[in-house]
Amino acid sequence: MFRKNIFILILNIAMLVWASLAQAYIGLCCAHCGGNMPLNLVGGGIPEPHEFRFKMSEMIMKMGPLRDGTEDILSTDLVGTPGQGKFPAVPRSMTQYMTMFGGAYSFTDDFAVMAMTNVTVNEMPMEILPAQGSNFTMTSAGLGDITLLAKSRLFSDDHLAPTKQFSVLYGLSLPTGSIERKFTNATPNGVNGILLPFKMQLGSGTVDPIVGVTYQSSRDPYWWGLNTQLEAHVYDNEQGYHRGQEFRYDFYAMKQVHDNWVLQAQLNGWVEGSFSREPFNGRVNGEGHTNKVAGNPFLSPLFDPQNYGGHKVALSLGFQYQPIPLHILELTATLPIYQDLEGPQLRDNWMMQLSYYVEIPTKRSRRYKGFNPPKELGF
Repeated sequence: MFRKNIFILILNIAMLVWASLAQAYIGLCCAHCGGNMPLNLVGGGIPEPHEFRFKMSEMIMKMGPLRDGTEDILSTDLVGTPGQGKFPAVPRSMTQYMTMFGGAYSFTDDFAVMAMTNVTVNEMPMEILPAQGSNFTMTSAGLGDITLLAKSRLFSDDHLAPTKQFSVLYGLSLPTGSIERKFTNATPNGVNGILLPFKMQLGSGTVDPIVGVTYQSSRDPYWWGLNTQLEAHVYDNEQGYHRGQEFRYDFYAMKQVHDNWVLQAQLNGWVEGSFSREPFNGRVNGEGHTNKVAGNPFLSPLFDPQNYGGHKVALSLGFQYQPIPLHILELTATLPIYQDLEGPQLRDNWMMQLSYYVEIPTKRSRRYKGFNPPKELGF
C-alpha cells in the first residue's frame, strides 16, 4: 500500500508540472524518446533537446526453485546436517518488489544525461532443518544504488527522425545501497544479528563503471534494435569482496498497431560472474558458518560466494499505451527460456514490470508551444 501511494503521488506531481507548461506540438513523432524503445531497458532513447523525461516503474519478480547448472533441485533435498552437500537452511523461493525512479535531460540531439535509483523489498522463505528451528521468511528492504549515466549518439541518418542510429552509454553506479543488512527474525539460535547473504543486500558497496552500446532502426510501423551493457566491479568493498562482472544484451522489436498503441517483444540475456569471496564477517568472524567458525561448513548455500552467477535468457512481451500526448504507460511480462546457473541457487521464475513515462518540454525545446516550429518539421 505504501508503494502504491507513492506511485500515485508522483504521477499527480508529474501531471501538475506538465499542465503548468505549454503543451508540445503533437505533430512531431519524437524519435529520441522512450517511445521507440522498450522502457524496461536502461538508457532507452534520447529525449528531444532541452526536454526532461521522468519514469517510474514497479517491478515484481518471482524466483525458485533451486537450480544447479540446468537442473532444478528441491529445497528439501538439500536440507540436512552440515557437510556432505547438506545445509541447515535452504531457500525455497524469493519474491522481489522494486520501485524504480529515473530522470533524464537532453542537451542536444546527440547527448543526454540520466539518473536512476530504486527502493527494493526482498522476501525469501527458508526451509530449516527441524533440529535447528522452524521455517521463516528472510527479509531486507531499502534504497538501492544510484546510477548516473550519459548517452551519446555517434551516428544517425537524420537528426530529427532517424531510421538508423548508433549510441554509446557510459557512467557509474554509486554505492548508496546497504551491504550491512542483518538477520532480524531468524528462528535458529545465534543467527539474528549476522550479515544477510549476498543477494539480500541492497547494493554492491563499490563505485562501478558502466558502458554500453545501442543500435536502433525503424521502418514505419516497425522499430527494432540491440542494447548491450557491461557493469564492471573492479575493486573490493568495505566487506572485502566484489560482485561478479555483469553483462546484459537485449534484442527488441516493436510495432505500432494504433496511434496510441505499440506492441513489443524482446529477447533478454544476462551473464554474471560469481562473487569474489566471502564478506569479512564470514571469512574472519565465521558468520554464515556452522557454530560461527570460519572454515566450518556453510549454514546455507546462500553464503557461498561461488553459488552465484551464470547465463540466463528470457523472452519478454508487452505493450506501450499513450493515454495523452507526452505520456506513455508500459506493461512488460518476462519468462525465462534458458538458465545455466552456478548453483545451487534460486532460478528466475517470472517477472512483471509496469512503467509510467512523461516528457516535459522546456521553453528552449523546439516542441514548446509558443515558439514557431522549425520549418524542417513541415508544419
